[in-house]
Amino acid sequence: ILSNMVAFSKIVIAGGGIIGNSVAYYLAKLKIASTIIDPVGIAPAASGKAGGFLARDWSDGSPIGQLQQHSFDLHAQQAEDLGAANIDYRRLACMAVGCDERAAAVAKPSGKKLEGVEWADINVLGGQKMGGTDTIAQVHPKKLCDAMWKYSQDNAGSKLVVGKVVEALLNDDGSISGVKLDDGSTVDCDALVIACGPWTDAVKTWFPPEVSKIIPRMLGVKYHSILIKSPHVLNEAVFFSGFGDPEVYPRPDGDAYITGFPDPAVVVNESPGEEEVRPEVVIQLVDATKKVSSLLGPIAPHTEQACYLPTTNDSLPVIGGIPGVKGAFIGSGHGCWGILNGPATGEAIAELLTEGETKHVNIKVLGVDSPYRR
Repeated sequence: ILSNMVAFSKIVIAGGGIIGNSVAYYLAKLKIASTIIDPVGIAPAASGKAGGFLARDWSDGSPIGQLQQHSFDLHAQQAEDLGAANIDYRRLACMAVGCDERAAAVAKPSGKKLEGVEWADINVLGGQKMGGTDTIAQVHPKKLCDAMWKYSQDNAGSKLVVGKVVEALLNDDGSISGVKLDDGSTVDCDALVIACGPWTDAVKTWFPPEVSKIIPRMLGVKYHSILIKSPHVLNEAVFFSGFGDPEVYPRPDGDAYITGFPDPAVVVNESPGEEEVRPEVVIQLVDATKKVSSLLGPIAPHTEQACYLPTTNDSLPVIGGIPGVKGAFIGSGHGCWGILNGPATGEAIAELLTEGETKHVNIKVLGVDSPYRR
């Protein structure tokens, strides 16, 4: 083992989203440099367009429960280290609000504010608290990725290469020796971290067939979202039941992030940062907003966007080494909890790279060869 417990000397991370940046960040905290390779740059896809909603205990009792609790706590630590204002991190409350779709034709505020519900006031039947500031928080995913990457550059000299990996180069013993890019160039490395989100399925083509077949299938679920500038800062995230079940995450900068109406899971063929925004889904989101809020409903969105959330057949993320390929690791498939579970995933992979085992979260159940995999 090399000095300072560093098992690998040249680390390449394929993917510049929340997972790739989290790996680079936790390596940089150990003064270890890495190279991120991404076709576009830092957080061009879901990690730049996600809502950034964080819930500590919503996966308790599931295989990702420990990961999620620890990652929620790491977000709070990152806010201290990077500056909460720089990444729009804050604690907030969350409500589930039921809607009366039959009364939608009337579409008038009742005049009677629902107890505990801050701003949803049209066609609402009732609300139930889903969490308070002890277990609910939020962060701006793009600002977080940018801040982590700046830290990785400043503290460890990490580098970004804009390009697309098309092949993993292997030594005779099957270990990683480098990557080949789409322009024909190569980058030497002895460790490769695959953090390609919904594009992870294409990674199968990087490896020989015996390796490809053990990498779990990765699909993408397309979500559209709109951003509306609220007249004043709101402090309550709301999950609606009715009108398509939209979710609204107000941000400290005054934006309200509104999402819903997901597509079915597919193999992703659109390129990162070039995801088509379908007008009819935007109209659905705008219409749903008008039906639940007299405050936000009249305001036109200033941003319309779409992104894919990576998902596996068993809905569990894939985190760990790739069996049979020394130096190959993967972190992907986090679904709607990618931003939340990014820091703990990055920390765990950084620990695998430097110490050969994870210190904070048991990820065996999430491995490539987990018994949960179908």
